[in-house]
Formats: sequence, C-alpha cells, structure tokens
Amino acid sequence: MLKLIRSAIVVSFLSVVLPLAAFAAQVVNINTADVATLAQSISGIGESKAQAIVDYRTKNGRFESVDDLVNVKGIGIKTVDRIREFLIVAPAVAPAKVKPVKPAAKQPALPAS
Repeated sequence: MLKLIRSAIVVSFLSVVLPLAAFAAQVVNINTADVATLAQSISGIGESKAQAIVDYRTKNGRFESVDDLVNVKGIGIKTVDRIREFLIVAPAVAPAKVKPVKPAAKQPALPAS
C-alpha cells in the first residue's frame, strides 16, 4: 500500500513539474529572435506584432529591457506583463575573434646516421 501511495505522489509531482519545464525552455531573446520564432513561441504574439518587434529593433537598436516592448506599436504594458516570463534581452552574440597562428619556424634537418 505504501508503494502505491509513493508511486501516486511521484506521478502527481511529475505531471506538474514536466509541463513547467517545457515552458522554461520557451524563453525567447527579443534582441535576436526572428518573426517566426516570436510568433510561434509567445502566446498572444502573432505575425503582425512579431514583425513590429523586429521592425522596431531594426530601426532603434537592441532592447535594453523587456519593458522597452511598450514602445512597439500594438504592445501595451498589460501584454508585456503577461509575456514577461517568456522573454529575455541578452545582447546578440558577436563571433569570437580568432587570433592567427604563426607558422612554426623550420627546424634544421638532422644529419643522417
């Protein structure tokens, strides 16, 4: 009986935690996401609002905070508050600079024995 209760608790716990983990994976960087990603990943943001976000970002530069979305036409504070947990504003990742490698100096050949 105790095993059955323990199993029921584990199943109940997993049924709550797993869906939350799926939402956690849906965080979107509004400084790098394209229209399709924004529209598909954020509930309540369709193609037109997603395009407005990308257009605003292209014209005005990167978002400094999620709150800057209120400057996008068609997005108000209520919308920002509702979707805030799904958004981040990390800067675009610049490609790493690679230092050129100098060729090794030629070693003199060893005399044959």
